Amino acid sequence: MREDRYEMSEDEERASDLAGDGTETSNRSRSIAGSDFAGDCLSPFSDQVLENVLEVVLFFLTSRRDRNAVSLVCKSWNKAEARTRSDLFIGNCYAVSPRRVIERFRKVRSLVLKGKPRFADFNLMPLNWGAHFSPWVAAMAAAYPWLEKVYLKRMSVSNGDLGLLAHSFPGFKELVLVCCEGFGTSGLAVVASKCRQLRVLDLVDDEVMDDEVDWISCFPETGTCLESLVFDCLESAVDFDTLERLVARSPSLRKLVLNRHVSIRQLHHLMVQAPQLTHLGTGSFSSSDQEAQEGQEPDLVSAFAASNSLICLSGFKDVVPDYLPAIYPVCANLTSLNFSYANINTEQLKSVIYRCHKLQTFWVLDTVCDEGLQAVAATCKDLRELRVFPMDPSEDSEGPVSEVGLLAISEGCRLLRYILYFCQRMTNAAVVAMSKNCPELVVFRLCIMGRHLPDHLTGEPMDGGFGAIIMNCKKITRLAISGLLTDEAFSYIGKYGKLVRTLSVAFAGDSDMGLRYLLEGCPKLQKLEIRDSPFGDSALLSGLHHYHNMRFLWMSSCNLSRVGCKEIARRMPRLVVEVIRYKDEEEIDIAVELLYMYRSLEGPRDDAPKFVTIL
Repeated sequence: MREDRYEMSEDEERASDLAGDGTETSNRSRSIAGSDFAGDCLSPFSDQVLENVLEVVLFFLTSRRDRNAVSLVCKSWNKAEARTRSDLFIGNCYAVSPRRVIERFRKVRSLVLKGKPRFADFNLMPLNWGAHFSPWVAAMAAAYPWLEKVYLKRMSVSNGDLGLLAHSFPGFKELVLVCCEGFGTSGLAVVASKCRQLRVLDLVDDEVMDDEVDWISCFPETGTCLESLVFDCLESAVDFDTLERLVARSPSLRKLVLNRHVSIRQLHHLMVQAPQLTHLGTGSFSSSDQEAQEGQEPDLVSAFAASNSLICLSGFKDVVPDYLPAIYPVCANLTSLNFSYANINTEQLKSVIYRCHKLQTFWVLDTVCDEGLQAVAATCKDLRELRVFPMDPSEDSEGPVSEVGLLAISEGCRLLRYILYFCQRMTNAAVVAMSKNCPELVVFRLCIMGRHLPDHLTGEPMDGGFGAIIMNCKKITRLAISGLLTDEAFSYIGKYGKLVRTLSVAFAGDSDMGLRYLLEGCPKLQKLEIRDSPFGDSALLSGLHHYHNMRFLWMSSCNLSRVGCKEIARRMPRLVVEVIRYKDEEEIDIAVELLYMYRSLEGPRDDAPKFVTIL
């Protein structure tokens, strides 16, 4: 939904919300909408021939934002776009009902569906909040028999849902579950046994129950179509002999990510069976107790040397540093390396990173210290994405990475597009340097873990650093801010953050004006997440003109009252305003612990638990 010169029809609102980012229209789609051809749809000469031509053209339009813009031109374009859309993205499962989706889009083959907001990953939302996949799979089972791909993120998925999915879509090929919960190995067994054309089964950061079912053995006994198998989040072991046979009869397998129960000797066996792998998650990267007692070391170096197609390595859980040299043969070809589970030190990192000159994506723990990041900066000149995670996320410890590492990265990796950096100490000078050295940044997420921490050298707020980022990095679309910040930092973002779509704020700001600057100055803001900040009712009400443009607003531990939230609900009836309590207690009429507000074509949901009050 968006404000415009005309009132949207119901069909137009559907298209806008289903596209996920209804406020964005690219220059290409604007030119289409404003061309003479756009006027043809209103011409008395419009006929089936013109509609057929339009549908052919739309098949080549793949961007969901461009398709959304096309659907708003006129009714005939709206219908043509619906008839030709095969890939559907829904950024909030409560923004629209399954019924409305299947009525409008009849030929969907691929679905991306998201549930809980991102802050749910940080345990800031109570369990059992909702986001159930059940009504979606039930509706699609009847409407989309040709469905091939489903990608779910932060959804509640049951074994029954997976069973219905497996039985309903005979040509099903890809299932990706990210940060989902509610299902177990018995549900995976049904998918493996019934989906005979399955190419992708990726389980990423899910909570998977152990139903004591050998789901790996349920894949076809003859050759499989598997191209990607990811199960590193499973806490339960799989039968290794069965897994090895599955890998051996999957000649198309290119991506294999193992859990910590797969030992380094078992990894060696799998690599021998699948030298064609391009993406490998190594599992524990250590020997089991029994293997250690036997004292037989696998020739892992030869296995990696034979895997000359590897470009992506991850895993390394429970890593034994003595085994790290085994990966040296593939380092020269790596474009992606994930050490975010590997508790390694500076010297251990150096031995690997100095061989990784082609690296574009690198995830690592802060145990490598600033010196390790300096080694990355000296070697990885083509780096595009860097994520530095904390080994100890407590606010009391003095973190091993600081402004020194950030400054080195900015000077050595000038093609950087994405950075996520957890630290305990930072300076404005380092952040300013990054803004000047890395002007192509699209995502900047600096997480200073202590509350209200200033520039640790000058004692000044971090306003200047974040102001420089938003002024000098013209392409920023996602920003996370933290540390001691005054309203001045928010004024910079409101003035210069014209492309910002996602903004996360933690422990920042000193008055309602900070939030007012954001809501009044960032026209493309879609997702706004705020925690532990001083913003109250006045700030919340200042965004009335903009909330219909946004996918959601999340505010926890701020200064909101129920009266202010009720006023938003009264004045904006098309928004769903949820007040959430962390515990299932009696309602408090004054303070609001958590506000989650989102646009919806359906109105309030009917599956809200007791700790959720919809105003």
